Amino acid sequence: MEIINKLDKKVVIGMSGGVDSSVAAYLLKEQGYDVTGVTMQIWQNDKEYDPSLEGGCCGLSAVDDARRVAEMLDIPYYVMNFRKEFEERVIKDFINEYTKGRTPNPCIMCNRYVKWESLLNRSLSIGADYIATGHYARIEHLKNGRYTIKNSVTAAKDQTYALYNLTQDQLSHTLMPIGEYTKDEVRKIARDIGLYVAKKPDSMEICFVSDNNYAGFIEENSDKEIVKGNFVDKDGNILGTHNGIIHYTIGQRKGLGLSLGHPAFVTEIRPETNEVVIGENADILKKTVVCDNINYMSVTEIDTDKIYNAKIRYNHGGSKCKLRIEDGRLYADFIEPVRAATPGQALVVYDGEYVALGGTIIEGID
Repeated sequence: MEIINKLDKKVVIGMSGGVDSSVAAYLLKEQGYDVTGVTMQIWQNDKEYDPSLEGGCCGLSAVDDARRVAEMLDIPYYVMNFRKEFEERVIKDFINEYTKGRTPNPCIMCNRYVKWESLLNRSLSIGADYIATGHYARIEHLKNGRYTIKNSVTAAKDQTYALYNLTQDQLSHTLMPIGEYTKDEVRKIARDIGLYVAKKPDSMEICFVSDNNYAGFIEENSDKEIVKGNFVDKDGNILGTHNGIIHYTIGQRKGLGLSLGHPAFVTEIRPETNEVVIGENADILKKTVVCDNINYMSVTEIDTDKIYNAKIRYNHGGSKCKLRIEDGRLYADFIEPVRAATPGQALVVYDGEYVALGGTIIEGID
């Protein structure tokens, strides 16, 4: 592992006001870094957010909490405006993807283009050597010269899936100090040093959709008309009426409003005809998952004979597969079929504890 001389190394740490980034800031200072705390101002309209309710990284309360932590740790603290970058890279992408019948992961987009690309560039421009975050992941510089994300010590909180798309340059300028700790250990550190955010609950929702109503957010913020259409079976027979394709995702069972006498699942979304295809559980089991927008991390090419482990969503435990590249696309051929491979989500491939590569899911194939 690369040895870093921490003396005089300047670090800008993104502070959300939560316990993880707060403890990360403390650990970096204890390790000898020159630490500056920054909260990224990415919410779009101050009046849209209630500070008493909003607890995520986008919330107004993040500023108050982060500032109080920075004062306690005796580190400089600033708020940096990234509203434009967040709207262009995350919110617009989120809306566009849903209206195309896909299910995006906005955290992946935010990590790649806002928390890293924008924050890193601005931090380097003011003399910082690194940026840091409170993610549960580790960064390692491998013998092959590549930087990669490595699983955190706690599988329960591991966040490597949402970080697969970071570039080599970004990783070389990034620190993730709490990847070596469990959540309980992080909270204990916070209690031991007297941080009042020690018991602050984790934010579970998408930060810019505080009520978890994705469809309502899209309808309010999109200039595209969301219209009803037909539920159909795989043969095109009409089964009922849906409320607009933005309300559905592959594998969905609840909230369909259909009485077919057997369990029904969304198996396909067809934006070109405004149809949502309904089938059975067997119809959403796929042997092969196809991806584009490939990002190589620990490797520069795949080993077609090797068995990797791959996740098709954040909370997926991972499944064994072999890989191949055809026409610039990544094909993951799973040993056992995977359930509900969803276009717009990420497929992240692991080589042991390391993120090898990943891509954006286009489709699943039987």
